[in-house]
Amino acid sequence: MKRYPRDLSGYGATPPKAEWPNGAKIAVQFVINYEEGGENCILHGDAASEAFLSEIVGAAPWPGQRHWNMESIYEYGARAGFWRLHRLFTKHQIPATVYGVATALARSPEQVAAMQDANWEIASHGLKWIEYKDYAREDEKADMIEAIRLHEEVTGYKPRGWYTGRCSAQTVDLATEIGGLDYVSDTYADDLPYWYQSGSRDQLIIPYTLDCNDMRFATAQGFNSGDQFFAYLKDTFDCLYAEGQAGTPKMMNIGLHCRLVGRPGRIMALERFMEYARSRVDVWFARRIDIARHWQQAHPPVRRDRPSQMSADRFVREFGGIFEHSPWIAERAHGLELNSAHDTTIGVHSALCRAFRSASFDEKLGVLKAHPNLAGKLAAAGKLTEASTAEQASAGLDLLTDNERILFTSLNEAYMEKHGFPFIIAVRDHDKASILAAFRRRIGNSIEMEFAEACRQVERIAHYRLKALLEPQSEKAS
Repeated sequence: MKRYPRDLSGYGATPPKAEWPNGAKIAVQFVINYEEGGENCILHGDAASEAFLSEIVGAAPWPGQRHWNMESIYEYGARAGFWRLHRLFTKHQIPATVYGVATALARSPEQVAAMQDANWEIASHGLKWIEYKDYAREDEKADMIEAIRLHEEVTGYKPRGWYTGRCSAQTVDLATEIGGLDYVSDTYADDLPYWYQSGSRDQLIIPYTLDCNDMRFATAQGFNSGDQFFAYLKDTFDCLYAEGQAGTPKMMNIGLHCRLVGRPGRIMALERFMEYARSRVDVWFARRIDIARHWQQAHPPVRRDRPSQMSADRFVREFGGIFEHSPWIAERAHGLELNSAHDTTIGVHSALCRAFRSASFDEKLGVLKAHPNLAGKLAAAGKLTEASTAEQASAGLDLLTDNERILFTSLNEAYMEKHGFPFIIAVRDHDKASILAAFRRRIGNSIEMEFAEACRQVERIAHYRLKALLEPQSEKAS
């Protein structure tokens, strides 16, 4: 099967109501990345020095050499920046999650003790703060297992959350496979947690952020002053808070680094934002583990049939009758590049319509001819498909007077004689009177115009049939 592995659909137009504790309109979550002492360095057995997220503009790795300036910038984060952040968070009594690189934590016992005294969550940020994109699967997995072991050795507890950051395409699946984690954060795909299926396991994902992140003080396209940082955080908060007031609360992630926002010229902007957010009502300041446990209880994973993952036989059994007596459309749709976006009514309809639209003229004509006449002989004899019977009944075409039956018969004959296929209309969009009006109007169309209109109506009928199949409750409600 040609299947596209990315999820471009997510929650779509109707995200779930988060139901944050105490009716909060927004969950605000601060992450403090503790990477100092775990970065690339030949002292750590790495091939070159670090070149990422520092004050050095245009930094490049130095193969086989120590980079004294880079090392000292990272040291600032551990020696000064961390403690400045610690004082700020404890002063305002705001909880935090630490993304702790295991080797960095092992080299910083005083900082770890301070994190634990403040009741901060310490999640795993991997074994080392290095790039994993080119790692073999087994080597990355080995580092993850060692990170968890060392994390427990240093903190006394296994990590409940994971974020590699400089990850590979296999990181989330590996974290799920290793297991024991309440959440994984190596995605930036949403403003809400969501469940990720990896094989037989359901893994909670709590997306992270690269925009509300002080890393932009160290990137070409980023913040160059605390005022810009504060303004961006405030605008993000205001947008998400308004969405929460409108009924769909979200989560705001804020990513921090001891060596970046821990500088005196930046931390005051962070404090201004904290004070602003604390001045609003119905704000939940949470650790990531708190969000994870809430989501697990309020929004547990739900497994359902996924059309994109059905076998060809199953797909045709389910959807082969959506286009009247034309299972070949479902066969061809199954052969398209489907993904999770095709697991909905709209998604399946799109795939079926693509197969129909790409068919030859004769194949499309065959689909049109497979449709019965409205209120015709097959209906009178009770020989329509179940779907057609229900559709015609919905517009009252099963309860015609003798005169109405004669009228429909004459219209059917005139239409068929001119166009060569039955009159087709999505009767669920109409009542008896509007159907007759459309019948009379469309008889006068050119054959080319009417063929195109009939094809559009066939697709509309397919939409209603899929909705009845995949969303039976919404169909009953309507």
